[in-house]
Amino acid sequence: MKKKNLWINLRIFFLLVALTGLVYPLIITVFAQGLFHKKANGSLVMRGEKKVGCELFAQSFQSPGYFWPRPSSTNYSTLPAGGSNLGWTSAALKTIVLEREKKWSDVGGPIPTDLLFASGSGLDPHISVDAAYFQVKRVASFRSQREEDLIKLIHSIMEKRSLGFLGQPRVNVLLLNQALDDFIEGKQNVQRR
Repeated sequence: MKKKNLWINLRIFFLLVALTGLVYPLIITVFAQGLFHKKANGSLVMRGEKKVGCELFAQSFQSPGYFWPRPSSTNYSTLPAGGSNLGWTSAALKTIVLEREKKWSDVGGPIPTDLLFASGSGLDPHISVDAAYFQVKRVASFRSQREEDLIKLIHSIMEKRSLGFLGQPRVNVLLLNQALDDFIEGKQNVQRR
């Protein structure tokens, strides 16, 4: 009787290993590659043959000629990703936010909160449309561009609310900076002709 039970249990075990370890992952991979090819492959952003980043994760931009993302409590590292766990009553959070306010003090006007506080993951690739507008003057000045052109660029990259009613309009910083480089290269190519 014990040998029979052992044999039944082994067959069930190997069947479940085959289903959950081979068949299911294979079906999900084929499904994802067929319907969501770009996302299934990491939503990588390419510049020619070079990988410059991923649409799904923020990365640091420090040059004044680029739009800057939200601050990150993990220094934009995916391992370990996460928030700082500092609450509203934390003196450490207050100090960090005051330092971030100093970074923006030369711009003037109310600083959008997403430029002062990190996201929960520390890797949010988006900023609010207000945060993008807030940076236009600095980027335009550094790149010797018209502010109106950069505002149009922001509008061309802006993502609307999900499903028309979820969340807020937002701007992916990496895609915006890539569009900025393309815009400036395009203008330079036109001027050379």
